[in-house]
Amino acid sequence: MSWLDWLIVFVLNGSVIAFGFYLARGTKSSSDWFLGGRSLPWWGLGLSIFATSVDNADAVSLTGYAYNHGMHIITAFTLASVCGAILASFIVVPVLYRGGFYTNAEYLETRYGKSIRTISALIQIQYRTSMLGLMIWSIYLMLQGILEFSPVQCWALIVLLVIFTAAYTTWGGLTSVVWTDALQSLIMMAGGITIFCAVWSASGGWSATVQKLSESTDANGQPLINWLHIGQFQDSQSTSPYLIVIGWTIVGLGYYTVNHTQTMRLMGARSLWDMKMATLFGCLLIMPIMIGTTLMGVMGRVIVPEFTDHSTADQLFPYFANQFLAPGFKGLVVAGILSAAISTFDSIGSALSALFTRDIYARWICTDQTEKHYLKVTRWATIGILLMGFLYIPFIVRYDNMIQAFRTLIPIFVTPLFTIYLLGVLTRVPRESGLVGLLAGSLFGLLGFIDRELVDLEWLSPVLTEKWYAFPCSMIVTTIAMFAAATKWGWLKKEAPLKQKQPEVSPKHDWLSESRQELLEIKLSPFSKPVPQYLNPNWYAILLIAISFWIIFGYFW
Repeated sequence: MSWLDWLIVFVLNGSVIAFGFYLARGTKSSSDWFLGGRSLPWWGLGLSIFATSVDNADAVSLTGYAYNHGMHIITAFTLASVCGAILASFIVVPVLYRGGFYTNAEYLETRYGKSIRTISALIQIQYRTSMLGLMIWSIYLMLQGILEFSPVQCWALIVLLVIFTAAYTTWGGLTSVVWTDALQSLIMMAGGITIFCAVWSASGGWSATVQKLSESTDANGQPLINWLHIGQFQDSQSTSPYLIVIGWTIVGLGYYTVNHTQTMRLMGARSLWDMKMATLFGCLLIMPIMIGTTLMGVMGRVIVPEFTDHSTADQLFPYFANQFLAPGFKGLVVAGILSAAISTFDSIGSALSALFTRDIYARWICTDQTEKHYLKVTRWATIGILLMGFLYIPFIVRYDNMIQAFRTLIPIFVTPLFTIYLLGVLTRVPRESGLVGLLAGSLFGLLGFIDRELVDLEWLSPVLTEKWYAFPCSMIVTTIAMFAAATKWGWLKKEAPLKQKQPEVSPKHDWLSESRQELLEIKLSPFSKPVPQYLNPNWYAILLIAISFWIIFGYFW
C-alpha cells in the first residue's frame, strides 16, 4: 500500500480507538458497563448492530463462499436476519428487559433452573469465540493478500489489534462499544461501497455479468447463471433450495436471541420502542451491504474464472482489493475491514465476559464480593475471551471456506439452545423441560457432527444429519423432547413463566440482585405522548419482511 493508504488506515482506525478510551471515562457502575445505563438511543444501537453483524470474516468468506455456492447465503442476511431481529426485539428480549436481567442466560435460570443458565453461558462462549477465530483468520488472509506481510508480521499486527480493542472495551463496557461501533459502521460502509463499485466496474456491470454467466458453466456442466438464482442452483448433493433457505433462516433466527452480543445491545436500549427500531434500522443497513458483498463473489466467476480451486476462494476479496483499487481507496477498504474486526472484537469480548462474570463466576465460583471486584473480573475476562479465538484457527483451516466451518458447529448446541429460548417465551413447557430438550438436541447435534465430519455412522440416516437437514431436525428433536417432558411434569400455569425466582444468595453480598436495582425505570418509548402511527415499529417490521421475501423468493429466486 502507498503512504496515503497507510495514513487513511491509521487516522480512521486510530481515531475510533482513541474515542473509545475517551468514552470509557464515564463508566462507573455495573449498569453502565453491562447495559450502558439503559440509555442508548435507537440510531446508535442500530449502527452498532450493523457493525457487529457485518464483521471482517464476512467480507473475506462471503465472496469466496458465493464464488463456489452462489447467492443462497444472502438468506441469512435478509429474510433470516429480519425475522430473527423482529422475533428477538418484539417478543423474546422484551421479556428479559422487563424482568431486569443483565444477560440472556440469566433469564433461563428463572425459566428453567440454574443448570440451564450455566450451560447457556458456556454454549454462547463456545459459539462466539469460534466466530472470533474466523475473524482472526480472515484478518490474516487479508493482511497476507493485500499488504503482502510475512506470517510473523501478520500475527504481530493481529495481536496488537486485539490488545488495543481489549483495552478500551475492558475499561468502558457497552457504552464505549456501542458508540465506537457507530463510528466504525460509517467507515465499514464507505469501504464496502468503494470495493463493490470497483468490482462492479471491472465486471462490466450487471448486464455484462448476466450475459457472461449465461454463456458459461462450471466443471460439472451447471450453468453459471444459476449462481444468481437461489431456486435453480444445485449443490454437489442436489439439496432442495427450500431446505437451504430454511437452514439459513434458522441460523438467522437464532443469531439475535442466542447471541448475547446482540441481546446485550437490545437490553441497553433506553425504551422498548428504541429496542425495536434499533433492530429494524440495523437490518436495513445490513441487507444492501451483505447482498453487495455476496454479489462480488458471483462477479468473480466472470472476472477471475481461475479461482475454481475451493482452497483459494477466500483469497478472492484480497485479490479484488489489489487489482482494482487505486491508492487511497485501498486504504479506505483496509480501514473498513479493520473497523469490522474491531467492532466485532469489542462486542464479543464485552458480551461474553458479561456472561462469564454474571452467569458463571458470580453465580457459582465467588458469590459474595463487591461490585468493584466483579467489574475487575469482567475486565480481565474480556481479555481472556478475545485470546480464546486463536484456539479455533487449526479447526478453521481444515475447511474449504470459513463459513463452512462456522455452519458445521451451529447445529450442535446453538440451535437446541435457541429452541428452548423460543419455547420458554412462547409456551408453558415446565421448568424441567429445558434441560431435557437441551440434552436431547445437543446429543443429536453431536451425533450429526460425528457422522458428517469424523466417522460415518451407518445406523444413522444421512437425512437426519446432513448439513442442511441438521438445522430443522435439531429444532424438531429438541421440541419433541420438551413436549415429552411436559407430558410427564405437566404444563405450567399461564403466569408462571414470567415470575422471577430469586436465586439462593450469600448473606454477605448479593451483587447479582443489587445490580438490578441500578437499572432505570422501564420506558415504553422516549416520547412524552403516544407514539405516532408513522413511527410505529410494526409498520416498518412488516415492510422489511415483505422486502426480504421479495429479495429471496422474487428477485434472486
